[in-house]
Amino acid sequence: MRANSNARGYTAAWRRIRRLFLMVNPVCIECGQRATVVDHVDPHKGNKTKFWAVGNWRPMCAKHHSRATVLYDGGWGRPVRAKP
Repeated sequence: MRANSNARGYTAAWRRIRRLFLMVNPVCIECGQRATVVDHVDPHKGNKTKFWAVGNWRPMCAKHHSRATVLYDGGWGRPVRAKP
């Protein structure tokens, strides 16, 4: 079973930094709509260095983040693939 979001690193500190990142980067890189999610380009899989590396983040809307998760991060049992 997967650990809860707080145990995976999505703490109050993350929520504060995420909010600031989205203030500075308010547009989804895929569609130009309002970004609501900070995507980890290279999935961190619990690696704290990757998790907090700002260069590993990109702003996305929820729709495109969900699509990227399914296509590239192994969602719904799919193989993990490199993101473009």
